[in-house]
Amino acid sequence: MTEPPRPPGAGEPGDHPPEPTSPSSFPSAEPPTAPLSGAPGPGGYPPAGGYPPPTGDQPPSGGYPPAGGYPPPGGYPPPGGYPAGGYPTGGAYGGGYANNEDKTWALVAHFGGAAGMIVSGGVLGWIGPLVALLARGNQSPTVRAHAVAALNFQLIWSIVGLVGWVLSCILIGFIGVIAAVILGAVFGIIAGVKANEGQLYRYPLSANFIK
Repeated sequence: MTEPPRPPGAGEPGDHPPEPTSPSSFPSAEPPTAPLSGAPGPGGYPPAGGYPPPTGDQPPSGGYPPAGGYPPPGGYPPPGGYPAGGYPTGGAYGGGYANNEDKTWALVAHFGGAAGMIVSGGVLGWIGPLVALLARGNQSPTVRAHAVAALNFQLIWSIVGLVGWVLSCILIGFIGVIAAVILGAVFGIIAGVKANEGQLYRYPLSANFIK
């Protein structure tokens, strides 16, 4: 039995047409390209012209602080740190001195009062503070505060010393003289030491005769 003739172009028995999934069956296509740097990408980023250059105030990558940490509020302290107790305020009632002349006259007021009580036997301790008050009190509020404090204290104990000398004829007066000399000298020296440190000393057992 003979095989019937095949139409032209037919292959051999068992041949099949090429699969449609073969790469050669599709037209060639160019791979997609990235958008230009100046054109916005998906969602509008980056902006037209690209991102601006960094200005130095952005946090470092990863969100970590820079080496050494961020500066504290108000900036870093000066080299050597802040002085204990802060800086002196100068020229305000013993909170420091505007110049060395003010400090000298404040010491004259206190140490001069103590020396006057010792030399005069307890009756002239007011001279040193009075001299400081008259010489510098009108130019410096700080000196005036020191001189007035010393003058008020030395005045009251000079009076006590004077009364003691008047009553010395009956011996009991010497108690007042000795008390005036000791208290006037001791507290005058303490006040002078405080004044040297820039502090206004409040005399005990004093009265406000002068303001």
